[in-house]
Amino acid sequence: SVNTQYFIFELKAELNSDKKEKKKEAVKKVIASMTVGKDVSALFPDVVNCMQTDNLELKKLVYLYLMNYAKSQPDMAIMAVNTFVKDCEDPNPLIRALAVRTMGCIRVDKITEYLCEPLRKCLKDEDPYVRKTAAVCVAKLHDINAQLVEDQGFLDTLKDLISDSNPMVVANAVAALSEIAESHPNSNLLDLNPQSINKLLTALNECTEWGQIFILDCLANYTPRDDRESQSICERVTPRLSHANSAVVLSAVKVLMKFMEMLPKDLDYYGTLLKKLAPPLVTLLSAEPELQYVALRNINLIVQKRPEILKHEMKVFFVKYNDPIYVKLEKLDIMIRLASQANIAQVLAELKEYATEVDVDFVRKAVRAIGRCAIKVEQSAERCVSTLLDLIQTKVNYVVQEAIVVIKDIFRKYPNKYESVIATLCENLDSLDEPEARAAMIWIVGEYAERIDNADELLESFLEGFHDESTQVQLQLLTAIVKLFLKKPTETQELVQQVLSLATQDSDNPDLRDRGYIYWRLLSTDPVAAKEVVLAEKPLISEETDLIEPTLLEELICHIGTLASVYHKPPSAFVEGSRGVQHKRIPIRSGSGESSESQDTGGAPGATEAPAAVIPSQGDLLGDLLNLDLTPPTSTAGAPPGPPMPMGGMDLLGGGLDSLVGGGGSLLTPLSLMGSGFGAPAAVMPSSLNAPVGGGLGDLFDLGGGVGMPMGTFVPPKTLWLPAMKGKGLEIMGTFARRAGVIQMEMTLTNKAMSVMTDFAIQFNRNSFGLAPAGPLQVPTPLSPNQTIDVSLPLNNGGPVMKMEPLNNLQVAVKNNIDVFYFSCQYPISMLFVEDGKMDRQVFLATWKDIPNENEAQFQINDCHLNSDAASNKLQGSNVFTIAKRTVEGQDMLYQSMKLTNGICVLTELRVQTGSPTYTVSDRHTHALWVMIPARAGV
Repeated sequence: SVNTQYFIFELKAELNSDKKEKKKEAVKKVIASMTVGKDVSALFPDVVNCMQTDNLELKKLVYLYLMNYAKSQPDMAIMAVNTFVKDCEDPNPLIRALAVRTMGCIRVDKITEYLCEPLRKCLKDEDPYVRKTAAVCVAKLHDINAQLVEDQGFLDTLKDLISDSNPMVVANAVAALSEIAESHPNSNLLDLNPQSINKLLTALNECTEWGQIFILDCLANYTPRDDRESQSICERVTPRLSHANSAVVLSAVKVLMKFMEMLPKDLDYYGTLLKKLAPPLVTLLSAEPELQYVALRNINLIVQKRPEILKHEMKVFFVKYNDPIYVKLEKLDIMIRLASQANIAQVLAELKEYATEVDVDFVRKAVRAIGRCAIKVEQSAERCVSTLLDLIQTKVNYVVQEAIVVIKDIFRKYPNKYESVIATLCENLDSLDEPEARAAMIWIVGEYAERIDNADELLESFLEGFHDESTQVQLQLLTAIVKLFLKKPTETQELVQQVLSLATQDSDNPDLRDRGYIYWRLLSTDPVAAKEVVLAEKPLISEETDLIEPTLLEELICHIGTLASVYHKPPSAFVEGSRGVQHKRIPIRSGSGESSESQDTGGAPGATEAPAAVIPSQGDLLGDLLNLDLTPPTSTAGAPPGPPMPMGGMDLLGGGLDSLVGGGGSLLTPLSLMGSGFGAPAAVMPSSLNAPVGGGLGDLFDLGGGVGMPMGTFVPPKTLWLPAMKGKGLEIMGTFARRAGVIQMEMTLTNKAMSVMTDFAIQFNRNSFGLAPAGPLQVPTPLSPNQTIDVSLPLNNGGPVMKMEPLNNLQVAVKNNIDVFYFSCQYPISMLFVEDGKMDRQVFLATWKDIPNENEAQFQINDCHLNSDAASNKLQGSNVFTIAKRTVEGQDMLYQSMKLTNGICVLTELRVQTGSPTYTVSDRHTHALWVMIPARAGV
């Protein structure tokens, strides 16, 4: 418009005025117009001309204008470069810092390359204010052009600033490096060691509150070498707990919660630290409601990890009348987590009071909380039930309904204890209108039908409006009536036919229809089986079903004081792009026998010990082989370079897993009994075979108490391969069997975590006989919590070969949607005996004679009470073939042959003394046979 043009013209004249005051007022008008959204970009050259001034206020205004319009006027912005360079050498440090700060905010590629020299000078400026500003500028420049920053060596300069004498420079350098490291998780920019940690802790005491937060967050990414270093850091961080800024307090709590994991619990300092953590957390609850809520969400995580910190502070979580609802609900949740036998009376008195409030949501949660108390603290159950009955007598509809829902759970936790209250519950049947309450009441009537005289009438009353009920109620009603029929068949035949007809013929819901058909077929074909299925004893419910899954809890503890701790979700769940999705783990104390799972880049040279070199991290595995969506494999430090391998035979584990997962054992016993002699010293006789012999002949004779079959392959009993503690809730038990000429790896998988498991896959490390999966691991998923399934994995011997110690050791990696897990197991050598291992009699005799006596090894098998014929038959079931038999001086001598999957033949002589429980086994092998496996393995 004309007015705008005139306004611009007028400002242009004022900007070119000779009077400094007039210039300054004109620039203020320009900034004011820009702030309200007017386009004043036409004045760009005139405003830039005003940069040539000594007035700091005017310079700030010009720089503000420049930052706003540089992107839309990149060619014009180049005009300002000379002024920037000049200002970076100004005697006034405020102007130098202002110039470098503005440079970092101008996101124009053409300009950035001109700014490198001024920035380099400012990073080494004598004034700390300029240096701290320049440090942040490096992070901004890295965001615009990462390659330029790396080429110019700014990252190394930033690392040097961590050793700066000024604490604010140190804090800003840490902040800048942390920011850059987030976008490059594998760059190891913050290469923390005890010396640099000491410098950070020194700076911590003197820098501003936000500087302290940067340093504390950086410390949280460090893994101490041992518990002494961990304690030292904790002692120096503890004073931050008394800081006035709640963000500093939470950051300090995060560091202490992580490092406490490395302290022995019997240490005096551990108890002192627990006591010191409580007061600052309590103090946070006296802030305004919004801060209270953030504090409560963080406290919720802390209480789940370490309830002992706040176990004596129950009263601070009691609800105040003027608390907002979001604070009330969060306090209620923490009260339940802290409830114990010592304070349950206090808690119940409070909860009963809350149940009479006016806020419906809060009252519902309070009633549920009473039920959770009953389930959590057994001694309080009776008092809780009594309190719930008092609440039912109030006849307040939503209170009654919530009470019935929680009483159902109490019945599940304490069967045959509180069923006397059922009559009171039945009186309130007509007032129930919410699906969850109706379903709970129907479950109670069906479960205790034999104690309720008119159970059929009660269930029939629900049946009248069957199609109007929610699916939850329909399913519960169907099951309850079938239970009733199985308990009182003569009286309820019509009722069960009616509900089955409604469920199968008149319903569109597939779940309801399927359940109806299953019940119908069960009842019509096998009523006894139906009774066993429908009336089976139910497992007791757990008291803490709402706990956060342990691995997620550990990650959230590492994010205390951030949005993740408020959402109770990992950053990857709500942050888009590559930033902020780095998984963090609490370090494990070195004495605990587990390797640290921390993926943090910080750590002293000694912090990552041998286990880290042996077990690859999550990002190092299986990706190319099984398309498991993991990052590409990287070389593992310390692992010897193996020979090139074909696809499908990648060495996952680096060849050293035994020491970590207990895959040890004697090489001698299993192999020498088999007569293979691969590296086994000759003529060593184990004194007793009562102990498990790790897959030797003793197993074939059923000495280990396995599942022996008279004329079939011996199958050892299943043993625990992966405990749930190491498998993050996944437990694997297994054994090996040979069926129809195929080796089978038979496993029982149990999900003991709180979340479903999917996407299973398996991979073997190179092994002595080239065993490898013949196909993918077929696990019907999802594997639900507490579900157990049996799976059988066929194996072949076409994989890559490497001699193992012991020879029959197998290292396995199993992957699911949670993580990749490693374990080691041993297969019986008998699984490798093939069906065509029977030698011609003449060939056997000739070969036996040709082998020199020094190539013979001899062993004994004790406590075997089979005669020679029975032993021969039993061994033949495992492909150990008797070629000839002769008797000398009352001693039966069986000459036997067997052939391994790799073509090696083993010849044995088995001596059985009539009436003696001790067998003597001699085996012979040629030198050529002995070297065959090492030759294939390339060792």
